[in-house]
Amino acid sequence: MTQFFTADDGAKLAYSDEGEGLPVLCLAGLTRNMADFDHVAPHLSGVRMIRMDYRGRGQSDYTGAATYTVPQEAKDALALLDHLGVKKAAVLGTSRGGLIGLFLAAVAKDRLLGLCLNDVGPHIEREGLERIKDYVGRNPNAKTHETVAERMAALSPGFANVPEGRWLSDARKFYDETPEGLRIKYDLALREAFLAAFEGEAPDLWPLWEATAGLPVAVIRGANSDLLGREAYAEMQRRRPDGIYTEVPDRAHVPWLDEAESLTAIGAWIDGVTKTG
Repeated sequence: MTQFFTADDGAKLAYSDEGEGLPVLCLAGLTRNMADFDHVAPHLSGVRMIRMDYRGRGQSDYTGAATYTVPQEAKDALALLDHLGVKKAAVLGTSRGGLIGLFLAAVAKDRLLGLCLNDVGPHIEREGLERIKDYVGRNPNAKTHETVAERMAALSPGFANVPEGRWLSDARKFYDETPEGLRIKYDLALREAFLAAFEGEAPDLWPLWEATAGLPVAVIRGANSDLLGREAYAEMQRRRPDGIYTEVPDRAHVPWLDEAESLTAIGAWIDGVTKTG
């Protein structure tokens, strides 16, 4: 069930809080919302699954491009934990959510129990960013979920053996049907925020990965990913050989997390967090 809390600047942000056990804060991809974790949710037992819509996404308030940043979204994530009275949580972050998790490891490590990254790391391939730049903040030229689902399947190289109906399910999660056609479920101004970061100098994020030292970590990579390259993935393993690492075949950016390889890695990571936490 969707609930709301108010950030310190007055923004009303949507979240859900379900289950009991280890608190796992699930942080979605750049343009996505709480539904990003619908496919993995049925497989997570013994956890308190906390999800949120970042500002400007889903049911949360639209607060403008200047506020759609990783530091602000990390601040909002901590505010949600405070609102719920959760002192520490494990973070499961998909793409943008993983970057937020890395940022939290650097600035609020005492609030983290562990970090699991879904197809993202300290180095982001330019090819993947170029692909995202093509669609972020733009409504698709399609009138129905069925039409855009067919396009998603056709324009998603690197994906194979996709479960029946998966693209249509995702289309319904991330687009609204209107008389004027499909509309994205986030603020169009997110494009402005993305382009500002895209056109700026790429920051060195490796210190954020180093900041995870001592935390149980896991990295899930789509074997055909254009965002988390093989070299960066290998370097992450070199720097944190104690982590859990897996590649998901027939997946690019990003795995849905209900694949057998993903579930095995997440399960092992949760076990590790539970033992150390």
